[in-house]
Amino acid sequence: MKVIPLADRVLVKLEKEGEKKFGSIIIPDTAQEKTQQGTVVEVGSGTDDVKITVKTGDNVMYDKYAGSQIKIDGEEHLILKMSDIIAVIK
Repeated sequence: MKVIPLADRVLVKLEKEGEKKFGSIIIPDTAQEKTQQGTVVEVGSGTDDVKITVKTGDNVMYDKYAGSQIKIDGEEHLILKMSDIIAVIK
């Protein structure tokens, strides 16, 4: 399935993190805080007011509670507004 965001929206594939282990304590994925980083998969066309400044393949950091979470082919993605992206990670 292909999802193409509209206007000033960006489709980001979430960065996966596995289980963390501290000593003999294992913290499962469900108990961990979600990452705020991902890879841009698709970008919208922008609007007259908002220019899309990221491109496909960029690693980005976004606001903690931003976007709408969706599953595409079994993988977690977010559809974010361009204004919710706070940094490009190089």
